[in-house]
Amino acid sequence: MKRILLAVTGGIAAYKAIDLTSKLTQAGYDVSVMLTDHAQEFVTPLAFQAIGRNPVYTSTFIEQNPKEIQHVALGDWADAIVVAPATANTIAKLAHGIADDMVTSTLIATETPKFVAPAMNVHMYENNRTQQNMATLRSDGYYFLEPGEGYLACGYVAKGRMEEPLQIVERLNLFFKDMQQNQTTKESRFEGVHALVTAGPTIEELDPVRYLSNRSSGKIGYALAESLEKRGAIVTLVSGPTNIAPPENVDTIQVTSAEEMFKVVKNRFETQDIIFKAAAVSDYAPVETLDHKLKKQDGTLSVTFKRTPDILKYLGEHKTSQFLVGFAAETQNIETYAQQKLKHKNADVIIANNVGDRTIGFSSDDNDYTMYFENGDETHLGKAKKVILAERILNSLENRWQ
Repeated sequence: MKRILLAVTGGIAAYKAIDLTSKLTQAGYDVSVMLTDHAQEFVTPLAFQAIGRNPVYTSTFIEQNPKEIQHVALGDWADAIVVAPATANTIAKLAHGIADDMVTSTLIATETPKFVAPAMNVHMYENNRTQQNMATLRSDGYYFLEPGEGYLACGYVAKGRMEEPLQIVERLNLFFKDMQQNQTTKESRFEGVHALVTAGPTIEELDPVRYLSNRSSGKIGYALAESLEKRGAIVTLVSGPTNIAPPENVDTIQVTSAEEMFKVVKNRFETQDIIFKAAAVSDYAPVETLDHKLKKQDGTLSVTFKRTPDILKYLGEHKTSQFLVGFAAETQNIETYAQQKLKHKNADVIIANNVGDRTIGFSSDDNDYTMYFENGDETHLGKAKKVILAERILNSLENRWQ
């Protein structure tokens, strides 16, 4: 039985931590809970004790076992620590090494894997200082459970909702499954492999004000790049414009247009072992890019477009030993179009999804992929967060891509 230490900090989402304790217990985890003073303004220790059936820890100065130092022993006891909800205040303290309560003292005193589920007002989340603090923790090895979008306690409908308990449980399940697999195989098949990932949209300019693009967020490409790096791959990420921070230890190249992305990928292609073409590249670009803003006029407007380079097709035509993974974002006839793309682009795998479903796909944290292999195999990965789906994609390819 794996042991989870749940650290609850002082945000309104603390009520979700009670449900999380229940879901973790139902999933077979042994759960102990720590509460900050501010968390106890929202929830009580008794609620967690009743569900988790373990002592609840609230102070570094109350030693329940005189034979050990509590905040050190708890970190050693746990197989993973989850901070949920994690406030901007707690994230800031951890990033700057401040240990002034039970939660921060325990987290700083252990090397146990740590997961952080931010929950806060959208402006607090997007604040430059908060983003820098989270980047610091990521570089220190913390795993982040990204907040979702929805109705916030402050009244905004925006990003900042704590990740749902079931998704946190699934992420932990995957984490421990991967740990077991890594212990069994000892070395990932991606260790030392040169991997190139494209991500995000491209922008095709019409004039200094207007452009043609799409709704791609780049989340799955960035998640793949990060997961590949953690498995020991040497990763190049070629990204269109996004709002995502570049992954640590990944060679990230920022581009804007389809032509720019094509040139970078073409120049790097020969040295790669595996390519993930996850970017949503514009199929067309204006024939003419104006130097000045196109002025409004009466009547209709016609713009002539030209085809942009078909990057996936080029890679399929020129690959030698490279393994080529393409993506198909469709709104109808998903399997038919994916199979056609697999054949016509000479790919080894096409990963397809229905972007007509607004609950998944572009701009969403979630997706629902099916992998179509060149030999006729199909693997449905199910609906999940994109960071989880990235792991599932790589798990499916571990023993196949070579």
